[in-house]
Amino acid sequence: MTSSSTPIRLPGMAEVLAVMIGFIAIMFLSINVLGLPIQLALFASWFLVMALGVRLKIRYASMQEGLINGIHNGMEAVLVLTTVGALIGTWIAGGIVPSIIYYGLTVMDPQIFLFAAFIICALTSLATGTSFGTAGTAGVAMMGIGHSFGIPLPLVAGAVISGAYVGDKMSPLSDTTVMTASLCKVNLIDHIRSMMLVSAPAILIAGVLFLVVGFFFIDGDVDTSRATVAMQALETHFTISPWLLLPAVIVIGLLTRRFPAIPVITFGAVLGSICAWWAQDVSPVDAIRIAYDGNAMASDVEFLNTLLNRGGIQSMLGVVALILFALGLGGLMDRVGILKAISNGFLRWANNPGRLTLSTMLGGFFGNFFGGAAYVSLITASTITEKNYDDQGIDRRVLSRNAEAGGTVTTPMVPWTDGGVFMATTLGVSTMAYLPFLWYHMLVIAISLFYGYANIAIWRTTPSAEKATTSSGEFQTT
Repeated sequence: MTSSSTPIRLPGMAEVLAVMIGFIAIMFLSINVLGLPIQLALFASWFLVMALGVRLKIRYASMQEGLINGIHNGMEAVLVLTTVGALIGTWIAGGIVPSIIYYGLTVMDPQIFLFAAFIICALTSLATGTSFGTAGTAGVAMMGIGHSFGIPLPLVAGAVISGAYVGDKMSPLSDTTVMTASLCKVNLIDHIRSMMLVSAPAILIAGVLFLVVGFFFIDGDVDTSRATVAMQALETHFTISPWLLLPAVIVIGLLTRRFPAIPVITFGAVLGSICAWWAQDVSPVDAIRIAYDGNAMASDVEFLNTLLNRGGIQSMLGVVALILFALGLGGLMDRVGILKAISNGFLRWANNPGRLTLSTMLGGFFGNFFGGAAYVSLITASTITEKNYDDQGIDRRVLSRNAEAGGTVTTPMVPWTDGGVFMATTLGVSTMAYLPFLWYHMLVIAISLFYGYANIAIWRTTPSAEKATTSSGEFQTT
């Protein structure tokens, strides 16, 4: 056995394909046939990749190191998940989320609701830079309002997630935005300006679509009795007050001022516990316990039981386990050379801007599908194809834009990624149910591909081969 941390040879495409087919088979059999948890399926997939590592004569210690490195790279998302779980539980118990829902029901027209939910979540995510924080606060409130209006929850979730990922992809406060610019060696502001060319029309078209659906498919004379019953139930079970909106304003304000997300969200959870004790007559010990156990209440109103019995760190433990298994899988694949083998395959095929755009986006989706996290997808999207951009003389601003389109944007589309699991758990709608309504995400993908194949906004630089010729006086292959 070799002592190297890398394989003595890269896996062949047949071996890579065998691992992919094996992974899909394990996922299908475990989930659809045997009914086993998805966490076990991902855990079993570790050993599928390890089997390839043994075939490549890689030491187990080296593979374990790669596994641990993969988990380490995504630990911030895990910590954010746990704090958001505490926040959701205490904000419901403290009357913060019920107050937002109550006042939203009093002022919002059902026909413009989907458009409003999309815009509100987009502005919140742009201001805070976090899709998780947006979905866990404004998103949960929008789900409650939409449910009260009788709008299908998958459609509401589509509007919420579409808006939440506007900021995750575009905000200078977003960790994925900063990470992508860094990985692609692009100035942050230049990266955002490049993305604006795709995101601006996507936001406009998605907004129009949500508005059109609201006007033409939601009856203007919709029965608001359900909303009235919901408001009465909220008043019965919670103290409703404008003052209870203050913690949401404080948390969003602190995130906007670029304070670190984990302590800010934790502080918000503390404020929620204080509100539960002060405004909702919950005992101090129970108000603290809710941060871990989540909110629990008995009501005859289905609306309250469906949307307000949730939250707490405990509710996120299964999600955390899933993300850890997915991150470990991504680290293993990197260590055994699967990502490098795919990169080499793309180098031979992606010989024009259209194919280059598609290969970058496929690299991002691959990272999400097999690595389970936006962080992994951004690494795969950028590293798999970056050499081709230089060789073809295409500016890396195009690479960074396409990496976000294939990486960040596709994260909530895969059921076992950190984003997919978080959105499904937080909003109470499965990934496959809300997937058809992620219109902003689909538009970003479609517009990016159109730009690539139509050669629009594909800025040129000096190809690396020409640079080598100029600097050395002779052509050098790379």
